[in-house]
Parts: sequence; structure tokens; C-alpha cells
Amino acid sequence: MTTRNTVRRILALDAPTLAVDFFLFALKAFLIFVAAWALVGTIALQVSGQGLNGAAWTQVAVGGLTQGFMYGLIALGYSMVYGVLGFINFAHGEVFMTGGMTGYFIAEALSDAGMWTSNFPLAFLIVLLSSMIVSTLVAVIIERLAYRPLRGAPRLIPLITSIGISFFIQYAVRGLFGEAFRTMPVNPVGLQDRVRIFGLEIEGIKLLVMGTATVSMAGLWFFVNRSKTGRAIRAVSEDKEIAALMGIDVNRVVVTTFAVGGAMAGVAGLLWAMLFNKVYFLTGFLPGIKAFTAAVLGGIGNLVGAMLGGITLGMMEAAGPTLIGGMRWEIPLWAGALVSALAIFGLVRGWKIVRSATPGRLGAGVGFVVFGFIGAVLGLAVLPGSTVTIPGAAQLKDMIAFIVLIGVLMIRPIGLLGERLAVEERV
Repeated sequence: MTTRNTVRRILALDAPTLAVDFFLFALKAFLIFVAAWALVGTIALQVSGQGLNGAAWTQVAVGGLTQGFMYGLIALGYSMVYGVLGFINFAHGEVFMTGGMTGYFIAEALSDAGMWTSNFPLAFLIVLLSSMIVSTLVAVIIERLAYRPLRGAPRLIPLITSIGISFFIQYAVRGLFGEAFRTMPVNPVGLQDRVRIFGLEIEGIKLLVMGTATVSMAGLWFFVNRSKTGRAIRAVSEDKEIAALMGIDVNRVVVTTFAVGGAMAGVAGLLWAMLFNKVYFLTGFLPGIKAFTAAVLGGIGNLVGAMLGGITLGMMEAAGPTLIGGMRWEIPLWAGALVSALAIFGLVRGWKIVRSATPGRLGAGVGFVVFGFIGAVLGLAVLPGSTVTIPGAAQLKDMIAFIVLIGVLMIRPIGLLGERLAVEERV
């Protein structure tokens, strides 16, 4: 059978699958091309002296790490609940918000008493514990009233319920405290100053955020991996039925999971309020979505993956606008020729795949052929001398976070460190 007849036969039998595979390949190729252009362009601009200086890059990295630690703390709650119950608790962002709101009110009271500045370590500890306690209580109440009655229901019902609970908490807080931004008390002088560590100047508040988040994450890791309750949580997340037969109280473990996730959200809520100096009833919406993104990015159900996903997301969000700015680098002729060479290599590889007529790989083969031809032409005739300037790149950091998620999941669908799902959730 000739190559033409083979391809025609497969197209006739599985055209929808071919179209989907081709679309995914096209999206992946486009993202890789843009990412490569941005990265190489950023490096080239740095070498030519047109990029950020060392101090600016340091601040970008520190800012990304700081925000990433907070995303990781929130993501832990998503991962723990999904690992045990197999659904996404979209109300977790509002648990985070209640922690920040509680931190504001307690900090304001301590500031009025003069304790916020005169004895900040004790005041911070009081505010931190208060935020953790309130967020823990909110998380446990949500589990008891909203999720436990739906334990045996189809998973779509708890998912919709979690969205409803999210809106309920948002507008309950709005009704109680109004919709205005609440400004945290001014941080003590030590947190406003920059501290030199290993030759780097870092703001005191960012050091506090990273230090508190690190201690919290380490404490959670030891709790889950070294304590009796932690072993019970891991057993239930592996197989609830077997765990129950072994004498583990599943309901108690589920409540504990929500409580621990809520405590981590409370820590993140306070740190977020102190870092950005404000909190209001919608504070948990966007960070909650990004934390869910971080949990998926690291590998849903994987606690270490949630931490890594949060840090990765924070770093990419901080550095993303600068990397996008790298696309203003004017592509030289040698770079265009390199693109053409790679495109021709891809075209040849794609043609071999098409000729083999393997149904599962035909979409990728067609993609290699089509984009190999387009890339070969663009690399020699269009790209040399091209430059792209995107106005307002700094405003695109939220979009960058989700583009990173799409790119990673297209290459590694199970996340950076892999998923950890219960037996009944595995395919």
C-alpha cells in the first residue's frame, strides 16, 4: 500500500482524533517557540547590557520566591483534600481569606495597644495563631456541614457545592465587614529595612514570609510523614476502605486533613496581608485559583509537589514579564538559520512518522511536516530582523502563570513530581 493510500485510510477512520492531536501539537510547538525566543532574547539582551542589572534580578528572584512560598502553603490544602476525598475544594481560597482578615483585626487591636511595635515577636505569634485557629475552624465547619453529607454523592455535586460555599463565605464576609480594603498596621522598622544576607539585600518582611512559610511546610512534612496521625492520613489517601478495615477512623482523618489544610491557609493569609499590606473579601479568589494551579503543576495529591509547584509558579510570575520583554531582541540571521535547520529536521522526522502510518502518532507526524515546512520558510525569510514588543507586559503576570501550567501539563500531564491519588482515582 502506498503512503498516500495509507494516510487516506487513517484519515477516514480517525479524523477527529487526528485533528485533536494536530491541534495539541500545534499549541505545544507555538509555546515552545515563544518560550525559546523569550529566553534566548532575554539572555542576549543581558549580554548586550540592555537587560536588568544584578540587583534587579535579585529582587525579581526574591519576590518570586516570597509569593511562591505563599502559593505553596495554600496549595497544600488543595492537595491534601484531593488526596483524601478525590475532589477539589474551591472554597479553600476563602479559608485563606478568613485567615488574612482575622490577622488584620487582631493585628489592629494589638497595634492600638502598642504591642505591634513594642513587642512584635509576641504580637506576630498571637496574630499567627489566631489566623490559624480561625481558618482551621472555618475549614472544619465547611467539611462537617457541606461536604460530609455529600460523601457518597457523585463527585460533581461536591465540586459545585464547594463553588457555592466559596461565594457564600465571600459575601458573608462582605456583609459583616464591608467591601473596603483593610490596611494592615505599619510593620515595625526592622521589617521595612533591607537585610544583607550572603551579599544580597532582602526586605525584612520578605525574610519573615519565607522563614515562616519554610517552618510551616517543614512542620507539615514531619507531621504527615512521621506522626501516627500523618500515617493515618496517608493510609486513607491510599485506600479508604482498606484503611477503615484496619481500624482507622476515616471521618476523623478527613476532619484532620481539612484542619491541617486550613491551618496552612491561615498562615498564608496572614503572610499575604502583611506582605501586600491589605486584605478584603475577595482576597482569596485569585490566589486560590493560582494555588490550585500550583497544586496541579506540582502533581495533585503530592505535598512536596504542591510546594515545588507554588515556588515554580511564583518565580515564573515574577520573571515572566521580563522574559516576555526578551522578545524585543532582534533575531539575527544565524538564529533564523538555526530555526530553519531545526524545522527541516522536524519535517523529515514527521514525514517518516506519516509514512509509517502509525495511528497513535499520525497527528504528531502531520504536525511535524506542516510546522517543519512553515518553520523552514519563516526561519530564512521572515524571522531575521524580527522583533516583538508587547506593551504592558508587567500586567500579564497572571496570564503567564496559566500559560506555564498549560505548557508543563502538555509535556508532563501528571505534574512536575507526579500525582499521588487514591486507588479508586487511578486510571
